Amino acid sequence: MPNFRLVSMLLVPLALANLAFPQAASAPLPTRQQEAGGVPGDLHAAPAESHLPANTPVITMSGVCEAPKAPGSDSKSECKTGVTRAQFEKLVNTLQPNMTLQVRKQLANEYPQILYMSPEARKRGLDKTPHYSELLKFTQMELLKIELDHANEQAAGKISDADIKDYHDKNADRFDKASLQRVLIPRVSETDIPKSGSTPAEVDSARKESEGAMAKLADRLHTRAAAGEDFDKLQKEAYEAAGVKSASPPTTNPKVRRANIPSSQASIFDLKAGELSPLLNEPTGYYFYRLVSKTTTSLADAKEEIRNILSAQRLQTMRDNVHGAVSYELNQEYLGPDAPPTQGMKGGPRSMPWNNMRPAPPASQPKE
Repeated sequence: MPNFRLVSMLLVPLALANLAFPQAASAPLPTRQQEAGGVPGDLHAAPAESHLPANTPVITMSGVCEAPKAPGSDSKSECKTGVTRAQFEKLVNTLQPNMTLQVRKQLANEYPQILYMSPEARKRGLDKTPHYSELLKFTQMELLKIELDHANEQAAGKISDADIKDYHDKNADRFDKASLQRVLIPRVSETDIPKSGSTPAEVDSARKESEGAMAKLADRLHTRAAAGEDFDKLQKEAYEAAGVKSASPPTTNPKVRRANIPSSQASIFDLKAGELSPLLNEPTGYYFYRLVSKTTTSLADAKEEIRNILSAQRLQTMRDNVHGAVSYELNQEYLGPDAPPTQGMKGGPRSMPWNNMRPAPPASQPKE
């Protein structure tokens, strides 16, 4: 639960005064695209947008009062506070915009105790202690670090249509889609390699002999493919010769992107429709392809993908500029030889080990 305990320690006391449902409810939150596909009952998915009115209580707490109880009243049943859907979702969006249903339920279960214990801690003056002040200072610094990265994410996401078009013009082939046929011939036959009772030299000799035989088979199958033989038949024969007992892989893929093909095989996108590729010798085996057809994705269809690519590139540049300036030296006598390397920090906000631990209690003071 990234940054959950850490952030809630800081934000919940600040929101406490606005969490009684008799007050005017906040405006409903806009529909979030990330939640639109939520599957009911899936605790690991973001829930779908609720149709409950924004001012509907989603948590009703007995024993937590929005105002002091009337004199002479000590019944907890008379002391209730509610959190509306709008108020709860505002907190959820602040802590973790794509919070799953499972984590939401955990938050909802813990929230009443947080709301009760927070003012109790203030009554006891715990917010005035050196321990709390130090904890709050560190929390604020880490929150500001996270906020800076969020601000950079938003800035990096502002991509103009002109930038998108320019990227598409310069990288049009990146968005090619091809319908391909492929045959894979394993490099060695499993039945040719001794399983046990052989010396390493004997195993190595058997492997080299098998590689030679499979290479000749690959040449023959490639020649037969050029003559027009069926790819499924050739693939089955290759697997049988290699002693592979599993079913042969499909030989046709109608939607292959250039990015999904190893760079050593990218030349197949330069083939003409119906053309057979050369036999490709790879560490994993021998391959040959036939290009059935090829299409280029239009600018309109590639727009969102390009926007994401450019946003990610700009965000990484921003992070490099911010974190690349940070260098430090660690006392390995104190921290040990497994300390992190002394170099600039990469990446965005992440959940540090201390974020998922409850803060240590303040040290007891000796009595005078």
